[in-house]
Amino acid sequence: MGSKVFELIEQEKLRQKNGLMLIPSENYVSNDVLKALGSVLTNKYSEGYPGARYYSGNKYIDEIENYTKELANKLFGTKHANVQPYSGSPANLAVDLALMIPGDTLMGMSLSAGGHLTHGADASFTSKIFKSVQYGVGKDGRIDLNAVQKMATKNQPKIIWVGGTAYPYLLPFKEFAEIAKSVGAYLAADISHVAGLIVGGVHPSPVLYVDVITTTTHKTLRGPRGAMILVTELGIAKDADLPNKIDKAVFPGLQGGPHDNTIAALAVALEEVQRVEWKVYSQQVVKNAQILAEQLGCLTENHLILWDLSKYGFGLGYQMSIALEEAGIYVNKNTVPGEQSSAFYPSGIRLGPPALTSRGIKESDMKKVAKWILEVLEEVKGHDLPQKQDERRGYIKNFKIQISNNKKILNIKTKVEKFANKFPMPGE
Repeated sequence: MGSKVFELIEQEKLRQKNGLMLIPSENYVSNDVLKALGSVLTNKYSEGYPGARYYSGNKYIDEIENYTKELANKLFGTKHANVQPYSGSPANLAVDLALMIPGDTLMGMSLSAGGHLTHGADASFTSKIFKSVQYGVGKDGRIDLNAVQKMATKNQPKIIWVGGTAYPYLLPFKEFAEIAKSVGAYLAADISHVAGLIVGGVHPSPVLYVDVITTTTHKTLRGPRGAMILVTELGIAKDADLPNKIDKAVFPGLQGGPHDNTIAALAVALEEVQRVEWKVYSQQVVKNAQILAEQLGCLTENHLILWDLSKYGFGLGYQMSIALEEAGIYVNKNTVPGEQSSAFYPSGIRLGPPALTSRGIKESDMKKVAKWILEVLEEVKGHDLPQKQDERRGYIKNFKIQISNNKKILNIKTKVEKFANKFPMPGE
């Protein structure tokens, strides 16, 4: 008797192969990363750190974790690495808990401006444990540094976070360092979205300007789903005990035993990004993003595009993401600066080409993809979100039925599948 789980995994594999993954936080890992993830390392319990475990039998696990930390420090130019965080959110919380006490003030970018939940959003526990103040962007969509300085001076935060999840421009690390220094705050950079681009030399590095760095290990790094916390020379100069504080916040502060298979898979991914081909890949990601943005009438300086659909109708982000999925193109709905709708039914979508670039797609191919996206938009126009909240659920339900039977979108899906199968899927 076959396993239902493996049948479903095979279906998901076909979805990834036959569709176009344009969610900028998704990517394809290599066969070697998959092998490490599915290895016997998942059998081991390794609570603690190398040389100081609570379980026996960790000789080789210690070697793997130490090697992963060495690779991380070498690639990013940092002095200390913790590779045990299960994901990006607990990594960010660990930094907060290491450097603040409940009630201290943290400062981060608001969700509507492109920030992350864990940078102090109302819905996050970070805003319940700590006092949170949120900075935004100007009318041009870029971080308003003057406003950030004024906010920092007024609120005297203990930590300032720089980094986001839907910010399509280069991050101004140097300018944030000056602001943090002026108020005596720690500066933490969340580079989860751009870590791979930094290693590839197509995005500035925060290492010379910040005290602590956090990053997820998937996304543009093409590794397993985990996270790292990195401490810089500047951070250690500010507080010699900073590495120890970070380690204690991760374990035993927040987590138990690390996921050894994930750490090993991360080491494999970090070996891969050392290759010459990685710079070529990173450059191509940015080229593809710029072409896609140009075709959609947007701007980007990194790997992601935040497409504001407000001029085409009210609250179209949700409908657009549904319609694109029916066409075999995967993006995510997203709020935009000055959001007029809501977080659940937002006005924009977020998209980017890291995963497609991993499959070998280049600029001319991205123009075809953009053409299909714009054709889907034509079918979505006119399907504005109702202004009354109690009418929205029923409206969306009917929209899903309509769009699933839309002949033009079904025709695009056929073209997308034929196109996608021309490009090999890593890890297949």
